[in-house]
Amino acid sequence: MGKLSYMKLKGAQNLRLRLLLSTLSSKPIMVDDIRADDAFPGLRPHEVSLLRLLEKICDDCEVKINETGTKLKYKPGVIMGGRRLVHDCGLSRAVGYFIEPLIVLGLFAKKPLSIKLLGITNDAKDPCVDTIRSATFPLLLRFGIPKEGLGLKIESRGSPPLGGGEVILTVPVVLDSLKAVSGDDGGLVKRIRGVTYSTRVSSQFENTMIHAARGVFNRLLPDVHIATDHKAGDQAGKSPGYGISLVAETTTGCYISCDTTISYARSELDDIEEERTALKPPEEVGKQMACALLGEIKQGGVVDSTHQGLLFLLCAVCPPDVSKVRVGKLSPYGIETLRLIKDFLGVTFVIKPDPSTETVVLKCQGCGLKNLSRKIS
Repeated sequence: MGKLSYMKLKGAQNLRLRLLLSTLSSKPIMVDDIRADDAFPGLRPHEVSLLRLLEKICDDCEVKINETGTKLKYKPGVIMGGRRLVHDCGLSRAVGYFIEPLIVLGLFAKKPLSIKLLGITNDAKDPCVDTIRSATFPLLLRFGIPKEGLGLKIESRGSPPLGGGEVILTVPVVLDSLKAVSGDDGGLVKRIRGVTYSTRVSSQFENTMIHAARGVFNRLLPDVHIATDHKAGDQAGKSPGYGISLVAETTTGCYISCDTTISYARSELDDIEEERTALKPPEEVGKQMACALLGEIKQGGVVDSTHQGLLFLLCAVCPPDVSKVRVGKLSPYGIETLRLIKDFLGVTFVIKPDPSTETVVLKCQGCGLKNLSRKIS
């Protein structure tokens, strides 16, 4: 056995994406200077929780962290998947932070994945569970991922800062590889769907958000339906909060989303650098999110800015066929995803701006990642 060769990286930025790509490509990584100069140096609780989650779903995975948490060694193992797994995501990030890497890794696992995630289900930082069901899952289906076995069940909701939410994520395995896509036409919006939620506050907050959002949308198209989901008792988690998730469906089968949650600010050390936002009235929240969705639609493209990274990643792991997608203005996370895909998977995207529509067309040839972990019968 030769000495293990680590890919050397610096800093804490995009650690989640680095760990995901390291696991997919089976390339060990060594990360130095993780917030070494910060007042609170080292890994944050949600990053440690993600490492523990990777240990649960992977076999022979090795994680080594130094005493200060500023240096990490990660050797990926075989993605096993598994049923009836449970993971407490903690309170520093919502379950949406953990679900994106879980979905991608679950597709290339040995067995279908079924895991219960505990913590915060809706916050303003990560995609909420409603957006994942109504916008992320339809994106996965375009890549040939089977609809059977793909699900996200909300047992209870949890708002910041104390959480108390519970969801069950199920991900099927890919039989061989994904399917390349060619989607460079965002189409026209034909309907808008959404859901408002509230925990430990009056259900009237939801009706106010819906009325404000519809006041913006009804001038543009008639097919608007926003549902309510008021939770009480044990299903309402431990903190008061309310929010809204909106999704626009286009004539070409694309889904553009945006969401937010209003709750009391967290008091944990890991969020000291986070800007404190004032609690907004529900009417303002509904109007603001409706305008935010229109802004995402105006950018053009087949996905919203939040889903750019996932779209590029799925294109990169497709078979060696050409995938072609159109997006609006490239988000910082999308740009960093493109860079890391090149480093880990060796896939380079051809990027061509389209000045007439102010969009960007990207083409790539997938690396042909196959599910080698899958049990062969």
